[in-house]
Amino acid sequence: MRVAALLTVRNEELYLARCLEHLMSQGIETCLIDNDSTDRTLEIAKKFLGRGVFRIEHLPFRGYYEWQNCLLDKERLAIEIDADWFIHHDADEIRQAPNPYKTLLEGIEDVDSQGYNAINFDEFLFLPTSMDESFENRDYVKEMKYYYFLEPRPLRHVKAWKKSNNPIDLTKSAGHKVEFEGIKIFPIPFILRHYIALSRHHLEAKYGKRIYSPEEVARGWHKGRVKFKPELLKLPNKERLKKISNNNIWDKSDPWKKHEFLSKKN
Repeated sequence: MRVAALLTVRNEELYLARCLEHLMSQGIETCLIDNDSTDRTLEIAKKFLGRGVFRIEHLPFRGYYEWQNCLLDKERLAIEIDADWFIHHDADEIRQAPNPYKTLLEGIEDVDSQGYNAINFDEFLFLPTSMDESFENRDYVKEMKYYYFLEPRPLRHVKAWKKSNNPIDLTKSAGHKVEFEGIKIFPIPFILRHYIALSRHHLEAKYGKRIYSPEEVARGWHKGRVKFKPELLKLPNKERLKKISNNNIWDKSDPWKKHEFLSKKN
């Protein structure tokens, strides 16, 4: 079985190598779409060509963050690329299958064999636990230990699907949930480890300087990210977070309904 991750990136040099290495180790191939990066992102991606990355695409950057264009491009690629399954992926994510599967590929193969054609992911979000803590240029997957389970609503990350003769839609849900005729979602969620920022500086740079598409903002997309103000940033106390275990068991008690560091109240 061939599973392809569709990965759109812009200035993701802090994440990209670790992300691609993980996907390769999980048996997943990657089609990378570069959105006119100005850092080392494209240079890093090219080093993985033929070694996990099978294709590099170019998506022009028009001066602001256009999420809809990224999603429409992935919808196109999901039709063009000869693969059995696809994953809508971001660079700051690490995805894995639940126990007892050893790899993502093994898990997806079993899901397929049972007659399902889509997979939902539970989101576990990792953050620095103090303003001085930094995981930049380090193995953040190994070293970041504290997370919260984010679940504003059920089935929020249906982001893996079997190739279908029917068109897929990622834009209707703003990229949170693939939709297509005849969808049948596997009842056991897979795991999404989301490393949204590696330091206070990284978080401020990531959301404090980003300019969003006016049309998407008017549509209600991006929400707290649009209103993010670095001077109001407050990271959650370690005591409120869960600590990762080494046996792929995740604590889903006390789910958070929003990213509190993006709240205007902070």
